[in-house]
Amino acid sequence: MTDKIKAFILDLDGVITDTAEFHFKAWKKMADEEGIPFGREDNEKLRGVSRRKSMELILDGREMEEEKVQKLMDRKNRYYNDFLENLSEDDLLPGAQELIDEIIRRGYKIAVASSSRNAKTVIKNLGIMDVFDTISDGHSVENSKPAPDLFLHTAEKLGLDPESCVVIEDADSGIEGAMAADMIAVAVGPEERFSKAHYRYDKVKDIDLDEIIEGEEK
Repeated sequence: MTDKIKAFILDLDGVITDTAEFHFKAWKKMADEEGIPFGREDNEKLRGVSRRKSMELILDGREMEEEKVQKLMDRKNRYYNDFLENLSEDDLLPGAQELIDEIIRRGYKIAVASSSRNAKTVIKNLGIMDVFDTISDGHSVENSKPAPDLFLHTAEKLGLDPESCVVIEDADSGIEGAMAADMIAVAVGPEERFSKAHYRYDKVKDIDLDEIIEGEEK
């Protein structure tokens, strides 16, 4: 185990599983009911951001009383949780279980840092709650990604300096947050999605731990 890297912090959606379609369907159902235009192109803007920020993007400047905004977010969350009921270990992304197992086998700490307030429910339904040293979610900090707060909170819970943590993210906002936290940022997804990252792989199954570890030993 390299002296520099002590832990790997994984985003949930897009790295461990893909509930993006559930989020889209839930937002779409709510938006349709309210007569708010919302499609897949709009949904791309919501990648990696909080529920509150997502709601602001969907409203796109439309004025609405706070009480109504909260009710719409709660309604969307109910729809999303309905979709989550059928989630199981079969919904782990290809390569995710192998990545988790290899991180643990090599002796590194492992954590989840997700903007989702439903993260623990998702992880429980996937059957992998017990493998993580700590889980940070949308309840953990006030400022969500791209602020570094969620990652710094996770490092603190792990008892580690930020510089010793590797973050694996599928959203540019997450990569921005990781780099703002002075962590090693690993992006998962197409090159055009990210403005910067220390390492990038097309898919979770493509992640090369040796490349990351050896690169940080130099």
